[in-house]
Order: sequence, then structure tokens, then C-alpha cells
Amino acid sequence: MAKTIVIKQIGSPIRRPADQRATLIGLGLNKMHRVRELEDTPSVRGMIRKISHMVEILEEKG
Repeated sequence: MAKTIVIKQIGSPIRRPADQRATLIGLGLNKMHRVRELEDTPSVRGMIRKISHMVEILEEKG
């Protein structure tokens, strides 16, 4: 079974650079308090690190 990570958007994309907004959309988050369960890969971890001030890691499974 693959490892997964549960993230929640806690910050607004308003007045953020376009690349940070695009990263949120790439993770499947574009509205406040949305929760996504994603596969725990190095690319996803890098995207989370880029916008760590706007997302919160809720749970790591696997």
C-alpha cells in the first residue's frame, strides 16, 4: 500500500504570487478549508514545502 498524506488549506491565495496559486491548484486545493489525500511522493512534498504557509499536514498514513 502506498503512503498517503492528508493536507488542508488554511491560507488564502489572495495577494499571493501566481506560482503559489498554481501550486495550490496543482495539489487540488483552491478554496479555504479544503482537504485532500495525496500520495506521499517527493514532488508532492516539494509542492507542500513551497506553500507551507498556506497548508497544514493533518495526517500521514501508511
